[in-house]
Amino acid sequence: MENNQLTKEMYDELERFIEAIPDKENAIIAVLHKAQEICGYLPREVQEFIADKLNVPANKVYGVVTFYSYFTTVPKGKYAINVCLGTACFVRGADKIVNELEKKLDLKIGETTPDGKFSLDGLRCVGACGLAPVVMINGKVYGKIKPKEVNKILAEYND
Repeated sequence: MENNQLTKEMYDELERFIEAIPDKENAIIAVLHKAQEICGYLPREVQEFIADKLNVPANKVYGVVTFYSYFTTVPKGKYAINVCLGTACFVRGADKIVNELEKKLDLKIGETTPDGKFSLDGLRCVGACGLAPVVMINGKVYGKIKPKEVNKILAEYND
């Protein structure tokens, strides 16, 4: 979602998803995943909506959102770049990949470009150690990346 505006349609879709869940008491994580898929991020108003629909305290929802690094309370770019920073990736140069991405995009890990096109984050492990270092962009995996390949990868997303 490029403009980061929450719409009635998003809330309606999320509500339909929640209504279809038989065991709402144990559904917070599933609902948060769906909400982030629909909205792109989990701002306070979405968290409060979820708390209300699941009949749980808002601070419980917030606690889950802030505990798991997958969830985000700030909008992400159209292209979410994630660099694995797990041990195998790190020893094979993930830090150099991060440095190159930060330099090329003029941002730091956890930030989004002003135009909303790219966001950059680090992950602990993506389970693809044989491909280290690994970069994922909107779920597409790039393995055995070298810093000099960053420009070529980014060029794929020049739309």
